[in-house]
Amino acid sequence: MSGEPILIWGAGAIGGTLGAYWARAGVPVLLVDIVPEHVEACRTTGLSITGPVEEFRQVVPAVTPQELTGTYSRIVLAVKAGATEAALAALTPHLVSDGFVLSAQNGLNEITIAKTVGEARTMGCFVNFGADWHGPGEILYGNRGAVVVGELNGAMSERVREMHRLLAIFEPDAVLTDNIYGYLWGKLAYGAMLFGTALTNDSMSANFADPQRLPVWLTLGREVGAVAAARGVTSLGFGAFDPAVFAPGAPEGPQVETIRWLADYTSKTAKTHSGIWRDLAVRKRKTEGQPQIGIISRLGREVGVATPALELLVALIQDIEEGRRPMSFETLKVLIEQCKSASTAA
Repeated sequence: MSGEPILIWGAGAIGGTLGAYWARAGVPVLLVDIVPEHVEACRTTGLSITGPVEEFRQVVPAVTPQELTGTYSRIVLAVKAGATEAALAALTPHLVSDGFVLSAQNGLNEITIAKTVGEARTMGCFVNFGADWHGPGEILYGNRGAVVVGELNGAMSERVREMHRLLAIFEPDAVLTDNIYGYLWGKLAYGAMLFGTALTNDSMSANFADPQRLPVWLTLGREVGAVAAARGVTSLGFGAFDPAVFAPGAPEGPQVETIRWLADYTSKTAKTHSGIWRDLAVRKRKTEGQPQIGIISRLGREVGVATPALELLVALIQDIEEGRRPMSFETLKVLIEQCKSASTAA
């Protein structure tokens, strides 16, 4: 296995950054991406990583899915959540029987992956560094962030220890955990809030710092916290973001402090807006709203927990995607009003 490349399926913000760091360190890597111009740039002139963390250019072997041959024991899946099923259909023939797929994505994609290739061939990963794909061969690495890896069953296997060692090449503070789902659920609370910030053109930090918008962040955090608790998940956080403060019945003070920390945290990155905002405003494409946030509502219904704010948020994102609403404070205000009335009723 040592000489066999790690296959990274999706060479955008997450996959491209990981691939560039690994390739620079001498780890054999093969990128797979559906954008031919990006593939060509990566394997010829190189993948350029820019931003405040570090700047370098690295040639990385890369192919399109049509060009890919052979089988691999380690596949890192780094596509948008909505592209997970299509990517799995294409990559599964290239996965050896005792290999695994590691999900370096946002959301609970491990559930989908495990259904397709089996739980034993699925590894969980939580990534929270800031990066954006700016064009063929160009990625902005905006800020360092948490990187956590773990087996779905919590086992400390040899293969998960090896992936932890490899991830530490990219992020020296990478964590090896026996509760990967706790981290994934913890990030869902933050992720839901990031979707809320994408309803406007304001930066993430400006959104979190605005007292008028506070009811939205609190309500979204509490809804995710309620679903996680009902499903028996112990949510884990990153930095000073502790999703446990949003658990059912928790006091409001620490929740407000957490949002204040998020305003500060997101003010210190070169990535001023979320990837969701970028999908809507720059790339003019569908977001991960349904697969990443909609799944929380579905999992909530299974355990009798209502998530009206999350459902409205997904609907508003879809309205923007389909041109029915603009990205504006007026659109966010619809969510603010619902969250305010919900908190008043409570």
